[in-house]
Amino acid sequence: MSKIIIGIHGLRNKPPKRILKRWWKKSIREGLQTIGRSRWFFRFKLVYWADVFHPEPLNPKEKNPEHPLYIKAPYCPGENRTQKKPNALRKKIRDVLEKQIARIFLNKDMTIYFSGITDRVIRHYFEELDGYYSKIVYDKKGKPCPAKEVIRWKLARILQKNRKKKIVLIAHSMGSIIAYDVLTQVASDIKIDTFVTVGSPLGIPVILGKIASENKTPRKNGKLTTPENVANHWFNFSDLEDKVAMHYKLRDHYEENSHHVRVLDKIVYNNYEIKGEKNPHKSYGYLRTPELAEVIDGFLRGNKNKG
Repeated sequence: MSKIIIGIHGLRNKPPKRILKRWWKKSIREGLQTIGRSRWFFRFKLVYWADVFHPEPLNPKEKNPEHPLYIKAPYCPGENRTQKKPNALRKKIRDVLEKQIARIFLNKDMTIYFSGITDRVIRHYFEELDGYYSKIVYDKKGKPCPAKEVIRWKLARILQKNRKKKIVLIAHSMGSIIAYDVLTQVASDIKIDTFVTVGSPLGIPVILGKIASENKTPRKNGKLTTPENVANHWFNFSDLEDKVAMHYKLRDHYEENSHHVRVLDKIVYNNYEIKGEKNPHKSYGYLRTPELAEVIDGFLRGNKNKG
């Protein structure tokens, strides 16, 4: 069976699809080189949905940093190959905060304590996520349609076209929310060998509450579950300094599916840096981590990844 890597990007406007796809592939190759598994060819498809909210992509030729189409965080090779160990104190503080925040906002049945708080918080802090849930856009036929349906179909269509292949699905940031929705609601019949989430907000209480309110799939122990069509692994990679992935312990919120696949949380070091400024949420830094490279290499070589 042939194999394919499918990626879906996260929030905000992006460079043109062909460029973003090339940068993702460069980052993946860089990670494979880091672990001594250089590989030039592998099948890769990028699900590009930035155009739903941003008709004009970021322009790589734009030199003015103040221009709205200027690319502030392009792909650049990782100069710092040293893999830092997670800060034990930071991890302990994050774990305590995560439990306390979840206890404040989230009921045991996955509903939000305060009526209307989910939508208000999402609208205030996550503009595009609010658009995903509530905005009306026009599909290819010019018909008004909920944005979430248009975006979900972009991923579902690529999964459908590759359903006969062995699939690893890599979802960054908000892309992990879209991927979870598609795997549980739209393309639940398409087998995914390995699901990978990086810099994911899937553990944020308001996001959990929103997903739970829309997701009608069966739950286990009152929690959401690993999508039923994920056959072998769900890996979740987070940098402790990534604020989007602050609630990084997805295992606390998602139970195993009937195949006994349960999310495995892994703390990694995202070494993305541009002009001396670090960005621990950037997709390129996550894609070249040795931990993710090991997962991709194992998938491509047919080895069993440790789950």
